[in-house]
Amino acid sequence: MLKKGDEQYDDLRSFVYSNHSNMSDELQKISGEAELAMKKAINHLEIELTKIRAGKATPSILEGINVDYYGTPTPISQVANVQVLDTRTISIQPWEKNMLPLIERSIMAANIGITPQNDGINIRLFMPPLTEERRKELYKKASGEGEVSKVAIRNIRRDHIEQVKKLQKDGMSEDICKGAEDTIQALTDKYIALVEKHLEAKEKEMMTV
Repeated sequence: MLKKGDEQYDDLRSFVYSNHSNMSDELQKISGEAELAMKKAINHLEIELTKIRAGKATPSILEGINVDYYGTPTPISQVANVQVLDTRTISIQPWEKNMLPLIERSIMAANIGITPQNDGINIRLFMPPLTEERRKELYKKASGEGEVSKVAIRNIRRDHIEQVKKLQKDGMSEDICKGAEDTIQALTDKYIALVEKHLEAKEKEMMTV
């Protein structure tokens, strides 16, 4: 029988402590990875909600529209000063006057539902007012994106809790694993609430334009 002070006893004790420490590190890693994945889900939601134009003037409406700048497709923001004049108006002032008709054509070709107004110096975009029907359509789309994010966050919770349960099967303390599961659930609640907050902000934006 091994006794305290025996070399084999000390080796076994050291092994158990080391293994326990490694598992604890692994639990922290699992929780950290879960939060990082949830943050990515929120970032994706923010990008998708930005694409849902609620009738409010924003430079993001020009994202993805390139203009031919001496043979190179270039974002409008890199060849002109883009300003939001008010909640309904965007002003585009090219740094080179010869770019004016090229920018105008690029916006027309992008089919964003807005006809650019060229006064020979600037191009102005006037956002059309939202109808009630269009407002409902946009909110339904935003809600759909929110639901996709919620599902993604819940899937992240499930996958990472499964990793915790595997560590428990491998010998990690039930109490410590329960604490890790509670941490992951708290993260889930936090980021689901953040999804709701983004949707509320989008709805408010739609109601004020």
